[in-house]
Amino acid sequence: METPAGDLILFAEEEQRLAASLDRLCQEAKARAAFLIDRNGRLIAASGRAADLDTTSLASLAAGGMAATGGIAQLVGERGFSGLVLEGERSHLYIAIVRDDLILVVHFDRTSSVGLVRFRVKWASDEIGRAFAAMAEQSPTRADPGPTDLQAQLAQITDEDIENLLSI
Repeated sequence: METPAGDLILFAEEEQRLAASLDRLCQEAKARAAFLIDRNGRLIAASGRAADLDTTSLASLAAGGMAATGGIAQLVGERGFSGLVLEGERSHLYIAIVRDDLILVVHFDRTSSVGLVRFRVKWASDEIGRAFAAMAEQSPTRADPGPTDLQAQLAQITDEDIENLLSI
């Protein structure tokens, strides 16, 4: 799929498929939570125990961190880094590039290990990549409706339609 994930409209079955992949990742990696975000820091899907986390801020900061990591990679002569590990006293994050426009964030603690998380993220990344490829095949135009389609849809709404909606 050529367009960024932020332009993608997910339907319920696609959200469920992504959530199932993240659920499996949490279970197999012994992770507390997993989040799929786009490069702009928008949360696409989440799984696990995220109730105590500010997922909006986490997604935004993780995307910013990966952007900074890309700059560091260039400074040392790399095309990019595929992952970033943040280790704390009680909890850790593994942030990985799933594809050019998607980032996977895994929150884990001492019950797991960086090695196990990395291994499971590889499989989950492949599965998520296949899910997005399937979405693109099912409806390639749905991923990027473009401004002309939106303008055409808005042009079909008449003043009478608006008055009818507001008078209800």
